[in-house]
Amino acid sequence: MQILSWNVNGIRAIARKNGLDWFHQEKPDILCIQETKVHESDLPNEIKYIDGYHSYFSSAIKKGYSGVAIYTKKKPKSVQRGFGIDRFDSEGRVLIADFDDFVLLNIYYPNGKASASRLEYKMDFYDTFLNYVDEFAAEGRKIIICGDVNTAHKEIDLAHPRQNSIYSGFLPVERNWIDNFLSHGYLDTLRVFHQEPELYSWWDYKTRARERNIGWRIDYFFISENLRKNLKEAYIRTDIFGSDHCPVGITLEI
Repeated sequence: MQILSWNVNGIRAIARKNGLDWFHQEKPDILCIQETKVHESDLPNEIKYIDGYHSYFSSAIKKGYSGVAIYTKKKPKSVQRGFGIDRFDSEGRVLIADFDDFVLLNIYYPNGKASASRLEYKMDFYDTFLNYVDEFAAEGRKIIICGDVNTAHKEIDLAHPRQNSIYSGFLPVERNWIDNFLSHGYLDTLRVFHQEPELYSWWDYKTRARERNIGWRIDYFFISENLRKNLKEAYIRTDIFGSDHCPVGITLEI
């Protein structure tokens, strides 16, 4: 089973640039998308309905903001939009798909750079997410979590760690939260296979950073420990363009 995750920075813009052609050609089992920037009611049919896939969307109340989507060949048993908390669910950041064999959480985590209040919101979101996913873990469920986490975990995960250590996205409090999250029994799938540096998933548009690979790894796949034996590979698809992020993916035997 191949699952991919991509922050597209606007799904309609990506589609206009033929940025989803690879998806139609490769046909992964599941594609999770973040930052759709469109309400489901405004989606064109060619994006909303893709042959061979069931599609699900969660949209922000605010127009042109946030939003996540899941395209899956296998129909989930159920799909939930959000944590059931208005403060977070109003931004359309969460889709939770239960496939019986595993539960998949596709999440666009908040960015904390705008202000102290947004950093507080981000950290509250992180804690709410961890409490929520730990409930699945307590039930013995197999868990897959993917999305734009908006934090680089280790110094190896961004090109200029020292210069960015005072900014949201690489603050000690954010990095420590990832340490705590992983200590609850979750794996950073890419680092199971790849320990080398300069593996990034986001590059600043304005400075044309992708051309020089001056980037950050802020897009992740995490799995619960009870899926370790099923994990066969984890990777970053730097060959796919169209957004300031590139897709990340995993291969599982389930």
